[in-house]
Amino acid sequence: MYPGTYAAEAPQTVAALLADTGEVLTYGELEERSARLAHVLYDAGLRKGDTVALLTENNLRAFEVYWAALRSGLYITAVNHNLAPAEVAYIVNDSGATALIASHGKAELAAGVVEDGVGAKSRFAFDGPVEGFESYEDALAAVSAEPFAEQPHGAPMLYSSGTTGRPKGVRLPLPPVQVDQIGDPVVGLAGQHFGFGRGTVYLSPAPLYHAAPLRWCGAVHAYGGTVIMLRKFDAEGALKAIAEHGVTHAQFVPTMFVRMLQLPDEVRSAYDVSTLRLAIHAAAPCPVEVKQKMLDWWGPILVEYYAGTEGNGMTMIDAKTWLTKPGSVGRFVLGTPHVCADDGIELPSGKVGTVFVEREQVPFTYHNDPEKTRESQHPQHETWTTLGDIGYLDEDGFLFLTDRKSFTIISGGVNIYPQEIENVLALHPAIHDVAVIGVPDPEMGESVKAFVQPAVGVSPDEALGEEIIAFVKSKIAGFKAPRSVQFVDDLPRTETGKLVKGELKKKYATS
Repeated sequence: MYPGTYAAEAPQTVAALLADTGEVLTYGELEERSARLAHVLYDAGLRKGDTVALLTENNLRAFEVYWAALRSGLYITAVNHNLAPAEVAYIVNDSGATALIASHGKAELAAGVVEDGVGAKSRFAFDGPVEGFESYEDALAAVSAEPFAEQPHGAPMLYSSGTTGRPKGVRLPLPPVQVDQIGDPVVGLAGQHFGFGRGTVYLSPAPLYHAAPLRWCGAVHAYGGTVIMLRKFDAEGALKAIAEHGVTHAQFVPTMFVRMLQLPDEVRSAYDVSTLRLAIHAAAPCPVEVKQKMLDWWGPILVEYYAGTEGNGMTMIDAKTWLTKPGSVGRFVLGTPHVCADDGIELPSGKVGTVFVEREQVPFTYHNDPEKTRESQHPQHETWTTLGDIGYLDEDGFLFLTDRKSFTIISGGVNIYPQEIENVLALHPAIHDVAVIGVPDPEMGESVKAFVQPAVGVSPDEALGEEIIAFVKSKIAGFKAPRSVQFVDDLPRTETGKLVKGELKKKYATS
């Protein structure tokens, strides 16, 4: 279950296609180039358990680097290419990477990383020259394409977004198997629950330096399917890619759904999406109204899961079940859930607390940060770990997420969850984007404030702010409604659509 399996049988099968340009990577090419790169990395001194860092935009070469690492027992650290050189250098150095591979498209950034004292002594650049890097293509041409006899399974080691302090690497144990065996539970779940196979055509619209795009694209390759990759998400571009390439499976985050729903009806209806068998979504709980509108549009093909880079657990829920449990992210298919109070006591069904997941052993560590690793563990059960989310389990074991613990607003001693308010406003016709945070309040400790990016053509004014507050009060309890609304030109989001509330709070505190 790796590219070599399919290269031997059907080398011309398309492993990946870049929708923006039409560039194609076949299984034969993926197998040969990843095998050659494995030799290059071995000759550079990398051995099982070492790390190779990757700095690139969404580029087909990324899959060659990924599979070279996975067939060499290496960790691969894909780095956010939107960071500053010093930030990239920190991640590369903290990961302990002894090799750094970069794209010509990120030449200026990559050269700046070298100037900032990156520790990786072996450096290769593809698609063109980068100062301080050797030619990737020349290096591959100089070595054998014969796979090593032993190909121990590697793993990703990706870094958190760093919205609060320095990003931390999530280090998973290396699977005790060879690359042609299932080493990542996600791969097994993809076959079991999502039906990945040789006929799969999978749309990946998100940046590969995030865990879900990288690992799920790898899962598609493990089953012999085809990845259709976008340089970056564009609402109409995603619909166009589905129609043009006969996409059968795709993965989105709720913000992407919102952007597609905001397209004019004539644009949405112009693209045939009938080939879609499964629309997978994750990364944040989907507002009920948003999901219902997507089901009305695409039919009962949505499947939601909840998981994290840490790989400590995973839930899943299909559309039919969700309609009976609206708002749930499903039952656990990996790990056993426990919802606990702040003192660690397990809570009964229906009670909100911190979500822990039990596994036979601790499934991850935060690299070079034992304190953060310990903070993620339950005070009495170290094999119960949390991602910092809060929520509750209903009587049937379905998980409902309330928010991130760090985002909870405590106003007058009462917990208020911003996500609930954001969900209410997600599809308000006057709103393009919205974020809710707690701001200092001399009387209440914190008060609820909404930051709103108006929809195109909407003029923000005091009356609209009052209308928004009244709208929230008409949908949920009045004490949860924003005390104030501030209109902004845009909101800080990652390329996958996640709100970076740390940046918003920082900006508000200094404004």
